[in-house]
Amino acid sequence: MTIQLITFDLDDTLWDTAPVILSAEAVLREWLTEHAPNLGAVPVEHLWAIREKILGSEPGLKHRISALRRRVLFHALEEAGYDHDLANNLADKSFEVFLHARHQIEVFPEVEPTLETLAKHYALGVVTNGNADVRRLGLADYFKFALCAEDIGIAKPDARLFHEALQRGGATAETAVHIGDHPGDDIAGAQQAGLRAIWFNPQGKAWEAEKAPDAEIRSLTELPALLALWNSRHPS
Repeated sequence: MTIQLITFDLDDTLWDTAPVILSAEAVLREWLTEHAPNLGAVPVEHLWAIREKILGSEPGLKHRISALRRRVLFHALEEAGYDHDLANNLADKSFEVFLHARHQIEVFPEVEPTLETLAKHYALGVVTNGNADVRRLGLADYFKFALCAEDIGIAKPDARLFHEALQRGGATAETAVHIGDHPGDDIAGAQQAGLRAIWFNPQGKAWEAEKAPDAEIRSLTELPALLALWNSRHPS
């Protein structure tokens, strides 16, 4: 059947994530050193230990990464001697500092031209486990909806996230395709929900999972021609 809806992963599909997260972590540490000196240059290992402890008592936070990070900051600040209200306030402010830095993203140069082309022919959506917000990146106009695991407490590869995307996009699984870089979260997740899945693989890695993707691309610029080819083979 003709493709009507295209959903996109964000991190490592529309931009390279590692550099921006490293930078955001550094900005956060600088802010904490200046505004929460009691905490000092807290070792990452200590923050991870707090994180594991929180997840042990509240496993539901695993898919709510913003809430989890803020909670870790709050506990670290409280442990450092700040009273509850001040720790809460500092956690809010420091998390906003991190989130702002986390959105200083360099989108791959081909992203906007490709989205602009695709948006003329298809409904576009976002399905992400991350906490990047397309509204903060000036990309929201291309998308009919943005579905974040954080918002509904379900994360890829859970088929329910993709089913929710189909509902919001007004499409059936047969008329939808998902693009992402992760073999499990994106490819297996979309396929088990009945969607076709395109593997974004700019480095040309070998495919190691059992079930192959429906297609593989090295650049998003390949998408319009690939989808047009599929539609010509399977007209509705």
